[in-house]
Amino acid sequence: MTRRAMSVIAVVLVAAASLTGGIYEKWQRSSLISTESGLPDHRTFLFEEALSTTQENYAGNFDVETIGTFAIRGMLHTLDPHSAFFTKKQFDDLQTETNSRIHGIGVTIVRRYDRVYIISTTPGGPGHRAGLRYGDSITRIDGVNVENWKTEDVMHRVRGEKGATVEMVIERPGVPDPIPVRLIREEVKLPTVRNIYMHGDTGIGYIALTGGFSNKTEEELTRALSQLKEEGMRQLILDLRGNPGGLLDQATRVAQKFLPSGKRILEVRGRDDHYQNRVYEVPENNVPETMPLVLLVNHQTASASEVVAGALQDTDRALIVGENSFGKGLVQSVNRVWGGAGLTLTVAKYYTPSGRSIQRDYSMVSFYDYYLHRNEDGRQTNEAPRGEALRTDLGRLVFGGGGITPDIEVKPAPQSSRLFYGTFSFVRQLVAGQIAGLREYKISETRHKSKLTSEDLSRYPVTDQLIAALRQYLASKRDFNVTDEFFNSKLDYIRAQLRREIMTAALGLEAGEQAYLPDDVQFRKAVESLDQARMLADNARRAMADRQ
Repeated sequence: MTRRAMSVIAVVLVAAASLTGGIYEKWQRSSLISTESGLPDHRTFLFEEALSTTQENYAGNFDVETIGTFAIRGMLHTLDPHSAFFTKKQFDDLQTETNSRIHGIGVTIVRRYDRVYIISTTPGGPGHRAGLRYGDSITRIDGVNVENWKTEDVMHRVRGEKGATVEMVIERPGVPDPIPVRLIREEVKLPTVRNIYMHGDTGIGYIALTGGFSNKTEEELTRALSQLKEEGMRQLILDLRGNPGGLLDQATRVAQKFLPSGKRILEVRGRDDHYQNRVYEVPENNVPETMPLVLLVNHQTASASEVVAGALQDTDRALIVGENSFGKGLVQSVNRVWGGAGLTLTVAKYYTPSGRSIQRDYSMVSFYDYYLHRNEDGRQTNEAPRGEALRTDLGRLVFGGGGITPDIEVKPAPQSSRLFYGTFSFVRQLVAGQIAGLREYKISETRHKSKLTSEDLSRYPVTDQLIAALRQYLASKRDFNVTDEFFNSKLDYIRAQLRREIMTAALGLEAGEQAYLPDDVQFRKAVESLDQARMLADNARRAMADRQ
């Protein structure tokens, strides 16, 4: 099979696996399709004959398992973009992530322009104990060259059986020879709440629920809320950007954290009598959080996270800030099939409390265009199509058919891949002590901190000298193609990226994201919008009092 074909497979798998949110925890076995007489359908014979004829006559290599996998996937993709087939290993991985645990080496990795790099390690995990650090590039795993691999391919390679050995080779700035590293896989927690902190001394709490919805999400959110309230939180920004979804049950539990008894969260409607319809409402004696609440959403906010956003928008409990969400209003059941493989099959649609379906139309676009938000002409579109017009509890107008449209739309600040990658390349050298005259920025080990302070920022200031060094570095690297004019026009962005990358290297991912938030235009608008959210919270409190 060609390398191009393998790349296509990877794209399909990643797309399918990343948006299987809104699933029921329902496990069942399937049987062969047959006619009412109990005999196999003629189409079964047709498929078997086509398969055997191809196997006997095809001139190239023929792998029955691969052909069968593609056939099943092709069948499911003719139904909708979210029904998917998983091999046994992929299905095991899906279940593992749903249970919020993996067996790996405890590192965060990403591909940036030329290789896959380690960005952070899990404190106390195998990677941290082995001395892996920000900026290490992974070149080999178990003797295989992985320099040209995608992030997902490397990630799956380092995951596996608990207690098994992983042999890696990394390259580090300032170290002339490749460094061999031997690690033992351990269970690594995979939290869905990825960041928790107080924004200044204003009583604003921030929770990033960005890692999907696993069976631990409600528990994680409860702990985060308790922690921030102890620190003086009086209002909350809940970040759902990039959250691909997950377990529907957990999404309803998150929504009811902020809604009073009796409020509708969503309705699930199946096809005819094949699926039991159900209305999800907040149970009796619920004691919700009543603080002002802003939700942040974007184009990658999908499925179960859209359930939360739709419920809190339709009941006027929260203000939504950002971009229109992905637009997935379908519900999948998880089906275990022969050999340990699995299918996720669309069995129902869900509707928000106002009665709207937020599912985007997929009938006129390809599988890839659907996931890339492109229309039938293949052009990128970020506009939410407006379907049926409906009203929230307070009479505000909302629309179906195109995801959750925010109450306050804010486009993210334009980014430059040249500057993003160039800044990372520079900081990688900087924290390794390889930039002349800036040895004070050398970081030999990440001191993980979940709370960023002003003292932390002042220890590694973004000075004019640092900016000048970055300018000189980029001028010497033709790959990034950054002119002085372009550099000068992006100084604010450059300073923000330098802070983020240096803090990530020094203190870990959480600190790096906290360093960047004040420069995040969507976050800033969320802070500014808390007064409007306070009016919604006051209305909700009055309604609760009236019911009592």
